[in-house]
Amino acid sequence: MIIGIPKEIKDQESRVAAVPAAVSDLVKHGIEVLIEKGAGLGSGISDKDYEDVGAKIIDSAKEVWERADMIYKVKEPLEEEYKYLREGLIIYAYLHLAGNEKLVDELIKRKVTAIGFETVQKGNKLPLLQPMSEIAGRMAVQEGARYLTKPEGGRGILLQGVPGVRPANVVIVGAGTVGTAATRIAVGMGARVTVLDINVDALTKLHNIFPDKIETLYSNPINIDEAVSGADLVISTVLIPGARAPQLVREDTVKNMKEGSVVVDVAIDQGGSTDITQGRPTSHSHPVFKEYGVTFYAVANIPGAVAMTSTYALSNATTVYAKAIGEEGLKGAIEKFPELKSGINTYDGKVVIKSVAKDTKHELCELNL
Repeated sequence: MIIGIPKEIKDQESRVAAVPAAVSDLVKHGIEVLIEKGAGLGSGISDKDYEDVGAKIIDSAKEVWERADMIYKVKEPLEEEYKYLREGLIIYAYLHLAGNEKLVDELIKRKVTAIGFETVQKGNKLPLLQPMSEIAGRMAVQEGARYLTKPEGGRGILLQGVPGVRPANVVIVGAGTVGTAATRIAVGMGARVTVLDINVDALTKLHNIFPDKIETLYSNPINIDEAVSGADLVISTVLIPGARAPQLVREDTVKNMKEGSVVVDVAIDQGGSTDITQGRPTSHSHPVFKEYGVTFYAVANIPGAVAMTSTYALSNATTVYAKAIGEEGLKGAIEKFPELKSGINTYDGKVVIKSVAKDTKHELCELNL
């Protein structure tokens, strides 16, 4: 099999799908790897680094897409890349199709096999989403703290406060991987932290990790409204694997927030988890907008800002499946790694994953390899 790694074209997306060590592993197992010229530069990886481990550097994205049997990339194909989609092509990337009906239609029309990192599920874990969730959770607090400063239009609050002055009130909606990472950073910076979730076991785990450092609340409309209304910084992290994010932070609640408060919506890839951010992703070039005096940060590729860290973390998690597909083909890879089946979103012109079919109003078809 030929695996192609194109350069990412999403705004300020500096990650690349695989690092040289991963490419070396693919090549040693008989897989031909084509890499678009300059694909790794944003992550500090030169073309020579790839050539030294056996990859072939290709001058154009067009040639990479046309020659490859599988495209291995970070983010979903953008409209400029739709022309490269074709029957029989495998795309292996973060897809987030529940919030992108146009891409779903293109994948179906062109009979592309689309494997989403974010829906590969092993037990109750999402192993290919987890490393980026860890990074996004950490960065959410970092970015939120930045936009609380006065020069960025915030309230002028230092997250940790100082002796004699209250720290910022940080509310984290969701106690999963992103929420836990955000909690760790917010607590470490000395903020007052409240975490909400419907999973009492997850709240108990956080409470045991950070005894006397956080407040936990069961997530319901009343508690969310009360907590968010009084927050300086809200980190919304709600995730339903493969599905659109539920809008838990309501517009009426935002209206009650203090002028200069900040909301970071980490679930924007899945459509957004607040009434205000729903369908309104931002970018690293233009990361925020304001509504009702509140700053909303809704960047759809948060980990792209720390590309060197993110690329290595992502490659560590995803290459094992890329190698299996390259060696064994898709059917053989699924026999070896059954969890890979849950990653297949579209196949042979059909939607084969329930969450995407429901949210994009497509017929759910059985996967038949």
